[in-house]
Amino acid sequence: MRKLSVFFMGITASFLITLNGLPISKYTAKADLPTQVYVGGMSAGFTLQSGNVQVVGLCEVMTESGVLAPALKAGIRSGDKIIKVAGIRVKTIEELNDIIHKNSNKTIEIVFQRGDCEQSLSLTAVKDKISGRYKIGILARDSISGIGTVTYINAENGRFGSLGHSVINESKERLQISKGTVYECNIVGVNKGIRGKAGELKGMFMGDQTLGTAEKVCESGIFGQISQSFTVSELMKTVADSNDVIPGKAYIYSTVNGISPKKYEIEIVKVDKYNKDHKNYVIKIVDRELIAETGGIVQGMSGSPILQDGKLIGAVTHVFLNDPTRGYGIDIQTMLKE
Repeated sequence: MRKLSVFFMGITASFLITLNGLPISKYTAKADLPTQVYVGGMSAGFTLQSGNVQVVGLCEVMTESGVLAPALKAGIRSGDKIIKVAGIRVKTIEELNDIIHKNSNKTIEIVFQRGDCEQSLSLTAVKDKISGRYKIGILARDSISGIGTVTYINAENGRFGSLGHSVINESKERLQISKGTVYECNIVGVNKGIRGKAGELKGMFMGDQTLGTAEKVCESGIFGQISQSFTVSELMKTVADSNDVIPGKAYIYSTVNGISPKKYEIEIVKVDKYNKDHKNYVIKIVDRELIAETGGIVQGMSGSPILQDGKLIGAVTHVFLNDPTRGYGIDIQTMLKE
């Protein structure tokens, strides 16, 4: 098992860098919204391919001639997104390294994106004294990993929705994700939320237990196909319907310890069904057990399903930094449309 950072709540999202990714099938949209769904609430570990190679740092290369830094000398900066190397499109670090090694001792052109502008420069890779590989002296990433919560699974076709909000990096840029894999996740600890600072779940994803494949990332969350090996028989089946939501008692299902979701009482303080930012509900955690364990809403609980009168009506998305017992929720109809 490997430790993950969490998908932070709302616009303060950030991720742990990882350098691997797995293939998935092509996403197919469905026009009719499902009504019968399985309620989620289980934590999930997401590994998402970004579809490009981003420079996250520059480094020196130890060669037989001494310490050299080709990328730094040529003018590459942290944050640059490498598009082409030696005329070949690159999407992964493996592809980048292979092209560089095959063009050893040659001057190669690197096309990259910096901000909104596409630029190019030339450099020559150098041979690392220890590994024998040719390198240009960068630290890079081609994927991200994090923890979120599965909101629902379509009872008809096994498609799932999760998170409830967009995925952004530490620079607050919305990420374009090409594909990804979703793993079952074991929550092993919690940093409690306090006024002015969001808490977070600490989790380990179980790499040998695939929950599904992530196929689409948008403002409403992460969507994909549940694995055929995942058992839904232990999940509650209900109707997804938010037409009659009113302020008052409701419940969320969330996992803040181990792998099994639990039911916690909340209060819906405000309903704003047509909010353009998908902040359709203001919610307040009133369950004493959950408050004692987490302080309220913490990072990693994004996507926790909200139910009222036995129906799935939405998902938790944001936390109020000045009051971790309060936060926002997205309307389930918005997620189902994706």
